[in-house]
Amino acid sequence: MGCISGFDSVCVLHIKTVQQQTHSSTCTCISTLTNISAVFNDYSSFSNVTTFADAYRNFNQIPTLNVLEKVWGAYYYWMNNDIIATGLFFFVMHEVMYFGRCLPWYIIDQIPYFRKYKIQDTKLPSNAEQWECMKSVLMSHFMVEVLPIWFFHPISAKIGMTFDVPFPAWTKVLTQLAIFFVLEDAWHYWLHRGLHYGVFYKYIHKQHHRYAAPFGFTAEYAHPVEVALLGMGTVGLPLIWCYFTHDLHLFTISLWICLRLFQAVDAHSGYEFPWSLHHFVPFWAGADHHDEHHHHFIGSYASSFRWWDFVLGTEAGPKGKEARETASKVAAEKKVQ
Repeated sequence: MGCISGFDSVCVLHIKTVQQQTHSSTCTCISTLTNISAVFNDYSSFSNVTTFADAYRNFNQIPTLNVLEKVWGAYYYWMNNDIIATGLFFFVMHEVMYFGRCLPWYIIDQIPYFRKYKIQDTKLPSNAEQWECMKSVLMSHFMVEVLPIWFFHPISAKIGMTFDVPFPAWTKVLTQLAIFFVLEDAWHYWLHRGLHYGVFYKYIHKQHHRYAAPFGFTAEYAHPVEVALLGMGTVGLPLIWCYFTHDLHLFTISLWICLRLFQAVDAHSGYEFPWSLHHFVPFWAGADHHDEHHHHFIGSYASSFRWWDFVLGTEAGPKGKEARETASKVAAEKKVQ
């Protein structure tokens, strides 16, 4: 046969276009009806799944993804509902990381060998105190946090946060984590300092100061209003960052929340070791910094770093007092000269 005529070419092109549009519409309808996850952009080579293992096998055939990305993608694909998947993941992650980090400190409290590292060595929490504190924290998690957490995915999607695989480059992840630590520390310092004034302390922050010698579980032992306000620094500030930059991945904020939980629990541990981080990173706050706050009920308001308290003269305890007195003396001598 000879070559196809111009008219025939137009007809064939029109038929192919209609077929492509029909195929696209069909795919869209299937995606809507079956609620396929948006964690990946091409499921054409995937087989049907009934278990997480089936989902992982599908992602395991993609050579460009690492193991963590495959697990992440398989989880969302298996759940088949991104909103529920994110909400469930965040809640379970929070419980596992918080109580998982508290458990080693509880065990250390039971071992006499570690008494020499206890900052307030005469004030050891009893099992009854630890149990009461843990029950209160659990109730707070289920009563205060369990509802808002289901709105996180829709809000994140609305402001441009991504959750698909592959993940961003590690350089970007680490840079954003550092930024979040600095921003949260500033938020925590000023809000925490404000909670020590008048009615704010009496009706809100006083609950957190029930224990003058903190222990791991006390990190989130607080009034619901305080939990919400200080939680804004952990969750709200990254959301604001994403709103303006449209550059944030759910994996990054997951890592950030885990690190922030570890920092908060460790700061309330009540132990000071020769290998504690602030011995190697001098501006890191650590347990000794926050323990002074609980011991003296004032000063040392920052969460992660020491610079706000140092610059503004609000370091707690004898060392802080000595530093302020020395600074005042030096200033007075300069005036005389």
